[in-house]
Amino acid sequence: MFKEIILTLLLICTANLFAQRTNSSPYSFFGIGEEYNLTTVEQSAMGDIGVAFSHYKYLNFLNPASFADLRFTTYTAGMLNNRLTIKNNTTEQSSNITSLSYIALGFPIGKKAGFSFGMQPISSVGYSINKSEEDENTLFTGSGGLNRLYGSLGIKIFKNFSLGIETNFIFGEINNSILNQKEDVTLATKYDEESTVKGGAVTFGIQYQKELKNKLILNSGVTYKLSSDLNLTGTSIIYSVLIINNNINNIRKVLKNENGEDQTNTEGKYKFPGKIAFGLGLGKLNKWYAGVEYETRNAIITTSSANLPSVAYKYGSTNRLYLGGFFIPKINSISNYFHRVTYRAGIRFKKIGLLVDSSGEGLNFTPINDFSVSFGLGLPLKQLSTFNMGFEFGKKGSITNGLIQENYFNLRLSLSLTSINWFQKRKID
Repeated sequence: MFKEIILTLLLICTANLFAQRTNSSPYSFFGIGEEYNLTTVEQSAMGDIGVAFSHYKYLNFLNPASFADLRFTTYTAGMLNNRLTIKNNTTEQSSNITSLSYIALGFPIGKKAGFSFGMQPISSVGYSINKSEEDENTLFTGSGGLNRLYGSLGIKIFKNFSLGIETNFIFGEINNSILNQKEDVTLATKYDEESTVKGGAVTFGIQYQKELKNKLILNSGVTYKLSSDLNLTGTSIIYSVLIINNNINNIRKVLKNENGEDQTNTEGKYKFPGKIAFGLGLGKLNKWYAGVEYETRNAIITTSSANLPSVAYKYGSTNRLYLGGFFIPKINSISNYFHRVTYRAGIRFKKIGLLVDSSGEGLNFTPINDFSVSFGLGLPLKQLSTFNMGFEFGKKGSITNGLIQENYFNLRLSLSLTSINWFQKRKID
């Protein structure tokens, strides 16, 4: 009964928490916003590894083939608290945001397959950028983001070799606005754009395990995400507003577009090239694991009829390198609880595929890189359930060439409720 109550509460809270999700990164200004790492709390604490790793009770969002090794039914939900400090050459400011990271369910199908489905945010938009030039001030603001509903299936084809497939339905809304005001003028011009984004994606995965001497297990994995499109449709409107004491008090007049209409229909497309990832790991079951993984993707291609002013940025290839693992002193210890705790750590380096020219001239693009170190704990609860904590310190971007540097600390928490008999009919109630 306790598990059913927890699941019901999680489902009730899901829609509200996802709706409240936000962001404060200036880099979420571009495209679909700041892309999240699609990992569990356990994986993020190990530097986001998971392409080669599988486990009999933990979910894995990186390689669908891993669900072939799932032997227990697991409900899980994760939370993220992000402490962000942004700075340039002259100013510095901080923010603190808490949001839901994911909610998911996984269960075995017989002895050679497993299935998982759930919901997870994949990007977030939440910026406020003020640009002042002589007698003119422009404020750029944005909100929204994208989510995914996923379903993953993993099947063991023969001993130690598994295949998997994952399908995603991606949806969300992105809102952008520009407020332009002349000095000592109470009337300003405001541009609002509301966009709906929809699309899908398919990922294939392979995992292979090789038993070595001394109970060592060599793990390897490959995933390939097919190229996919995200379609954008929406409307934009321009109107004049009355500003008193820096507050918008009233919309005075909607400005007609060139066709004499109050609003303009907009459309666009984000074309994501195929993405491939490789992973290799070595460890002992329920004792320790260490892995290294690499991921790469070519540049995103965008088309749009939106009227946002051109900004000097472009997309490049994405490259990511992950290192991480875990250690359990003694999983069946009776006398010492901390010997049963899972200790995790990892490092991560990413070229996120965004290049920005702060001058606006398009002549000196600077790549935006992201580096972080992480560690975490898996605290065992009753039966096979665990409470997981992850801590991450990182830096994205730099203050060179007039850009912005982000220093962040992420606290991640998750509850993983695991049991062997959740879908078995009770014989005695």
